[in-house]
Amino acid sequence: MPRRHIHVTGAPEAPLRAALRTLRSTLDVPDEFPAEVLAEAEQAARAPRLPAYDATGIPLFTIDPPGSADLDQAMHLARREGGGYRVHYAIADVAAFVAPGGALDAEAHRRVMTLYFPDGRIPLHPPRLSEGAASLLPDQTRPALLWCLDLDAHGRTEAVDVRRALVRSRARLDYSGVQQQIDAGTAEEPVALLRDIGRLREALERERGGISLNVPEQEIVERGDSYFLGFRAPLPADGWNAQISLLTGMAAADLMTAAGTGILRTLPAAPVGEVARLRRSAKALRIEWPHHTSYAEIVRSLDPTKAAHAAFLQECTTLLRGAGYTVFTEGKVPDPAVHAAVAAPYTHCTAPLRRLADRYAGELCVAAVAGEEPPQWVRDALPGLPQEMAAGTRRASTVERECVDIVEAALLRDRVGELFNAHVVDVQERDPAVGTVHLDDVAVVGRVEGGDGELPLGERIRVRLTQADPGSAKVLFAPA
Repeated sequence: MPRRHIHVTGAPEAPLRAALRTLRSTLDVPDEFPAEVLAEAEQAARAPRLPAYDATGIPLFTIDPPGSADLDQAMHLARREGGGYRVHYAIADVAAFVAPGGALDAEAHRRVMTLYFPDGRIPLHPPRLSEGAASLLPDQTRPALLWCLDLDAHGRTEAVDVRRALVRSRARLDYSGVQQQIDAGTAEEPVALLRDIGRLREALERERGGISLNVPEQEIVERGDSYFLGFRAPLPADGWNAQISLLTGMAAADLMTAAGTGILRTLPAAPVGEVARLRRSAKALRIEWPHHTSYAEIVRSLDPTKAAHAAFLQECTTLLRGAGYTVFTEGKVPDPAVHAAVAAPYTHCTAPLRRLADRYAGELCVAAVAGEEPPQWVRDALPGLPQEMAAGTRRASTVERECVDIVEAALLRDRVGELFNAHVVDVQERDPAVGTVHLDDVAVVGRVEGGDGELPLGERIRVRLTQADPGSAKVLFAPA
C-alpha cells in the first residue's frame, strides 16, 4: 500500500539536515546495530542455510529504484504452452540467515520495519545482510522462497507453488528503464510481459472492486541555488510491478486460509463519513465526482501528473488508516478476512528484508504447500505479531508525517510573509475557521487558521505563510 516518500538529493541546507537528526533522536529511532547483532549477521552471511533445490537456471531480474541495494524480489515472466502465463517470483529468504531466538531475531523484532527518512533509511537488518548476503543482487547465488504462479489467458491464478530454492538474478533494472524499453518495443519478452500481465491483473482488480492508489512521491527539486517541492508521478511500470506483488500476497493469503494458520493484512471498508470528507476534498480540488460513481472508479480516473489529482490521491490514503494484521490458527479464519482496497484476502509476504511479518508469512506458505505444520518458532511468534507490527507501523507513520513537516518548513522558511494561491480542501467541523489548504504552485498541503470567519470549502483563496521553521514550527498559513 502506498506511503508518501520524500527524497532529498544533493545537500540541501544545513537546517534541514539538523532537523532530521533531531527527529531521529526525539523519536528514539534505532540507529547503530549492537555489536552482537553485527557479529551474528557476519557469521550468518558466511554460512546461511542453503536449500537443495537449484533454480539458478531461471533468468530472474529485479526492478527497483536506482541505487537500491536491499532487493527483496526478483521475477521472471513467460508464456505457457497452451496459453496463459507463468510468473516466477523469488523472495529473499531472510530465515536462511536469521536464527530464531538469536540476537538478529531480537533486533528485528525491536525494529519491526525499515524506516525511511528523506536523507537515508534505518534498516530492519544489518546492511551486511539486507544489502549484501541476503539481497537478490545480480550475478549472485542466493537462497530464496521461489513462487511459481500459473495464470490463465485472463491473468487469473490457476496453480501456486512456493519452495526454498537457490536463485540467481541476471539483471538489476529500474522503473524508468523498464518503462522506456516497453514503450520503445525493445524489451525482451520476460520484461515486456510485465505490461501484459500487469494490465490483466489491473482489469481483474477493477472487476473485483479493488483499487491501487498511484500516489505521487513528494520530492525536492534543485533549481540553481534553490530547492523546491514537487511531485513525481508513478510510471505505469510501477503499477504493473505492484500487481505482481499483489498477486503473490493474494496467493499467500489463500494458501494460509486453506491450511488454517496464518497472518493476514486486513482493512475494513471505509466509513461513510470518510468517503463524504473525500467528496468535499474532490470538490475543493475541482475534481468531478458524480454521485453514481464509486470511490474506486473516481480514483482510477485520476491523472497523478496533475497537481490537483496528486493532492487528492494524497488525501485518499486516509482511507488506509484502519489497516492491520490479523492472526488465525486452528482453521479459525476471521470473517471478514479481506483487505478492502485489495477486495480479497491478502497478506504481506514479498518484502522480508524490510518488514518483519513477511518472514513469518513466507514460512507459513512454504509449510502449507509442503503439507507440513509451520515451524514452532513461527507458531510461538504469531500471537504477538499484530501488536508488534501495529507499533512499528505507527512509528513509520510518525516518521513520514514529521519528515514531511520538516522538509516543507525547511524549504519555505525564507518565504514567511509571502502570499500564495491555494484551495481549501478541508474545514474542521468543530472550528470552521481552521482547515487545510493545498497550494497551487508549490507541492505543499498545510494548515490554515487565524481568519475571522468560516473557511470557504472548495474555494480558491489567498493565504499568507505565517510560520515555517524546520524542527520547531510546522508550516502554517492564514487567510490573506
